[in-house]
Amino acid sequence: MRAIRSKDTVPELLIRRALHASGLRYSLHRKNLPGTPDLVFRQYHSVVFIHGCFWHGHRGCRYFKLPQSRPEFWRQKISKNTANDAAAVAALVRTGWRVAVVWECALKQKKPDEMKELVGRIHNWITSADETCPAEFSAVSNPNTDKPWPSSTRR
Repeated sequence: MRAIRSKDTVPELLIRRALHASGLRYSLHRKNLPGTPDLVFRQYHSVVFIHGCFWHGHRGCRYFKLPQSRPEFWRQKISKNTANDAAAVAALVRTGWRVAVVWECALKQKKPDEMKELVGRIHNWITSADETCPAEFSAVSNPNTDKPWPSSTRR
């Protein structure tokens, strides 16, 4: 697991480059904010997390499946990650930040025009005065995350 990166991942770099090209400027990985958001847009008081579907337990996503080896370990680890994510989002919202989550599945295998449309939606959300928190950009609708992890590793 040492080779797994928490910063500068491929999905993060795709979004960063596209948003920068669209004229937005941001800070990276601000440690003084809860959850250390991937992108911080101070001018718009908005933050963006770019989550990997496996590590952050994106339910209903075809890229998320609990491993069959040591399933209880992985269930606990991913449950802890999702709890930490929820706590970070709640803390940011309480302090007045607008929060968006971009899931890895929203970026995978996209054609250039689909990617441009997604980046446009993210850009519009960041620059709008929309108070909807949190916004989510995903290839699937995320089911209720209050449900416990399934005991079966098969989906």
